[in-house]
Amino acid sequence: MPKIAFIFAGQGAQYVGMGRELALAYPAAQATFAAANRALGFDIERLCYEGPEEELNKTENTQPAILTVSVAALRVLQQAGMRPAVAAGLSLGEYSALVAAEAIEFEAAVALVQKRGRFMQEAVPLGQGKMAALLGMERGAVLELCERSKEFGIIEPANYNCPGQIVIAGETAAIERAVHLAPEMGAKRAVMLPVSAPFHCRMLRPAGERLAAELAGVAVRDPQLPVLTNVKADYVTTAAAVKEALIKQVSSPVLWEDIVRRMLDEGVDLFIEIGPGKTLGGFVKKVSKEAVTYNVEDPESLEKVLAYWKEVC
Repeated sequence: MPKIAFIFAGQGAQYVGMGRELALAYPAAQATFAAANRALGFDIERLCYEGPEEELNKTENTQPAILTVSVAALRVLQQAGMRPAVAAGLSLGEYSALVAAEAIEFEAAVALVQKRGRFMQEAVPLGQGKMAALLGMERGAVLELCERSKEFGIIEPANYNCPGQIVIAGETAAIERAVHLAPEMGAKRAVMLPVSAPFHCRMLRPAGERLAAELAGVAVRDPQLPVLTNVKADYVTTAAAVKEALIKQVSSPVLWEDIVRRMLDEGVDLFIEIGPGKTLGGFVKKVSKEAVTYNVEDPESLEKVLAYWKEVC
């Protein structure tokens, strides 16, 4: 019997049409979209299915859209009887993991992440912050690169995704300087990312403060299954710790590689990526080629997971 981790996609995984086939095939998925529409007060279902892409890519729309698709897929898996030993999500995906752990009700979570998206977007005026992906650099080299670039402004590691892929965030001039310096410091590639704000660095602290005020009015319970958080790559076991982690997460680096290694060290051997895309499964494979990864975003991918699960159980 495999030890299963449910892992959940973050922002950037969205695409027009996501969730549509799943909702047409499974009433539990359709019910999730209906609940999201009620909680948000607008037709997020139509936005996911039909776009337009420009609207879907607005951060305050992207975040509730991805959460809704992820939880729709989660509900179908749960209905099939699949239960994980542990859950985690990358950035926004942490909210899906907490819904899976029954720490936050879905309707509360989807309304909260819409505000989170708006707070993150408004924390830094457009053009003042950027993010870049560094490929082929070790952590120590990335820290040195940030040190050499900080005379141009704030610059920090933002996402430790997997070996050889680290994202940095900060003020535009500092990020541009780092991208220029990175090749001579060993990077195979340094690529500016098409994002609208410098997520997961201290420039986003105002967003965390606004999120804290919103979280004060949200009912959060102790997680009912183990959840590893982005901020510490460690478990949260109480409602208070959940809130603290979500507030800090906005302006702290995402320790995704550390989360994956922790799961592997604790015997996880089946990673199921729930929600749009296959990015997280790719990161898992960069940490361990032996790990078994599947994704669930439509009926075809769901059937593959269930067939494998039936075979190994």
